[in-house]
Amino acid sequence: MWNWSGSDLKLRLTLRVAIVSTLCFAVISGYFLIEADRSVRGRIAAVADVAAKTLELQQSKIQWLNNARSEFPDLDSVAASVMTPGLCLAFRSNSGEISQRFCGGAQTDTAAPPLAFAALYRRLFDPGREAVQQVVSRGNAIGEAVAWIDPAVPTAEAWHDAGRLMAVFMIALPLLCALVYAALARALRPTRQIRDGLERIAAGDLAARLPPFDLAELSAIGDVFNQLAERLAAALSDRNALTQKLILVQDEERRHLARELHDEFGQSLAAIRALAASARQTAAADCPPLLAECDGIARTATDMMETLRGALFRLRPPDVDELGLAASLEGLVAGWNGRARGQPRFEITISGSFERLAASVSANLYRIVQEALTNAAKHAGATRVMLRLEMREPPPGGGDSTIVLAIDDDGQPGDPDPKGDPQLRSGLGLLGMRERVAALGGRLSFETGQPSGSSLRVIVPVAASREAAQVERAA
Repeated sequence: MWNWSGSDLKLRLTLRVAIVSTLCFAVISGYFLIEADRSVRGRIAAVADVAAKTLELQQSKIQWLNNARSEFPDLDSVAASVMTPGLCLAFRSNSGEISQRFCGGAQTDTAAPPLAFAALYRRLFDPGREAVQQVVSRGNAIGEAVAWIDPAVPTAEAWHDAGRLMAVFMIALPLLCALVYAALARALRPTRQIRDGLERIAAGDLAARLPPFDLAELSAIGDVFNQLAERLAAALSDRNALTQKLILVQDEERRHLARELHDEFGQSLAAIRALAASARQTAAADCPPLLAECDGIARTATDMMETLRGALFRLRPPDVDELGLAASLEGLVAGWNGRARGQPRFEITISGSFERLAASVSANLYRIVQEALTNAAKHAGATRVMLRLEMREPPPGGGDSTIVLAIDDDGQPGDPDPKGDPQLRSGLGLLGMRERVAALGGRLSFETGQPSGSSLRVIVPVAASREAAQVERAA
């Protein structure tokens, strides 16, 4: 059975045209065969009618002349005028006896039809059927004029006519299919543009638009496509703007929380350490057994201060604009190595100069790295994390410099989210990373290895990031 799935539309329509044409040919051929058989039947019936009337005239002449010696029946005159190849003419008396019969010879210039066609034609049309007309004299039937045709003759004629039709059909059908396929290929040529437009939309190019087409149906599809692209671009723009606001709110909340922790919790810990030191001095003079408890309180306060300092560093990192992106990332990695104490192991490689980057660009890249390292260390259980930051110079043919950020780890990926990406549970996670990269005009890809490991790639054009920074400052 023909498999229609994934087949070419032009081929599919051309095959349907071929099938319909074949059916039409079969119907037309059947119609011609029926009309030919009807014509033969009518001709035989007319011959039988002429023969019957001739015999009636002969019988009337005999009776009028009272000449019993006259020959009856006499079909010579009729046979001489109507006889054709394969035609038979006879007179049959009331007793069923054939008194006279004439038959024309069969054609010799017509090829014999195949046995299968002959058997089918005879089953459908019964070409040897007789045409009978009564011969009446003085109101009484004295016999029948019978005409019939040799079945081989109409069968051979039908095969000859069908062969000519078949030859015409075998020539016309390929030409028709070729013309239909060419016409369809020309008419459906705009579908390539529609497919290219859809692929551009799928790749994230929301500026893709379709031109007007000659066909009204395709032109309507193009109008709907352009409207959909415009609405999608507007919706994504609104979503990006909302996400940017959420990111700004998150950063502001982090700064506010960092100030609150530093001002309130930090001062309280400093006061506890001071009270512990004072209590130790008093205990050293009055109650030596309390020295150990005072030292324990001081150590606990010191550990809490270190923990608070790490939390403040993550909530509000050092000013990237002042230190620079490279120095800030090196400090971030050093902090993680210091806290992790070798497990996991963080490594960083930086190539190129990042001193002229805008502050917002450096801050967004820093947050992306911070989010990725946090996920690798706390959620993926990685034992080794590799961070590479590279400033790639423009190609020789011209273009812009690009910032390439790559983070690889050997941890276990998280549970996939509905979009197929592993879910990063820290902050806004992967969504926040994507929006930060989108705000810089870059691209982000995240892949998980089998059975473990993950790779994060971020590519940001420097020119696009500068424009994004200008728009952010204007907003």
